[in-house]
Amino acid sequence: MGRTTKVLGFSVPKELAKEYEEMAKAERKTKSELFREMVRKYRQGKELEEFKELQAYGTKKAEELGIKSEQDILRLIHEARGV
Repeated sequence: MGRTTKVLGFSVPKELAKEYEEMAKAERKTKSELFREMVRKYRQGKELEEFKELQAYGTKKAEELGIKSEQDILRLIHEARGV
């Protein structure tokens, strides 16, 4: 049975490495646990960023189409379907 994890190696400035080790110790986590949590938080931040961009796009399009309510959306759907 093989290993289920992958060991990563990368370089960081000594001060950052020290800060990272202190963070892990303060959080009572291993450096691996802290790294995994940091990656999860980074991904969540990116997803939120993408959501906000989509929301801004939707808002802009709604303004361009004069959509102010759900009724406006239903009207546009009916018009597009020829109902």
